[in-house]
Amino acid sequence: MVEEMMRYSDADLAEFKEIILAKIEKAQTDLELIKSAYMNDLNNGTDDTSPTFKAFEEGSETMSKEANSQLAIRQEKFIRDLKNALFRVENKTYGVCKVTGKLIGKERLKIVPHATMSIEAKNLQR
Repeated sequence: MVEEMMRYSDADLAEFKEIILAKIEKAQTDLELIKSAYMNDLNNGTDDTSPTFKAFEEGSETMSKEANSQLAIRQEKFIRDLKNALFRVENKTYGVCKVTGKLIGKERLKIVPHATMSIEAKNLQR
């Protein structure tokens, strides 16, 4: 009985797995969009033949590429964190706070499925 309190039930884990898989799928789609936007920034269409505001546009384009690059990096980290969460579901350690050892609240895990700390532990870090 004590063991059950220290981890989520198999049914709960299955529900979390579905949430995580859906988030991974969406995150990978978003990553592809970010990468394709970044790649499209590199093409030389007729946009660059107009001299109007050329310097401003080039600066803006560079910032856009940098922003997309940062977004892609963040998205890749998010996907990695979600895959790690999936691994924790498989070995039945998912939802256990790495600081307190207590279960992380279900509502928190539904919103932030890759969370490894409870709100209590997060607040202790401040």
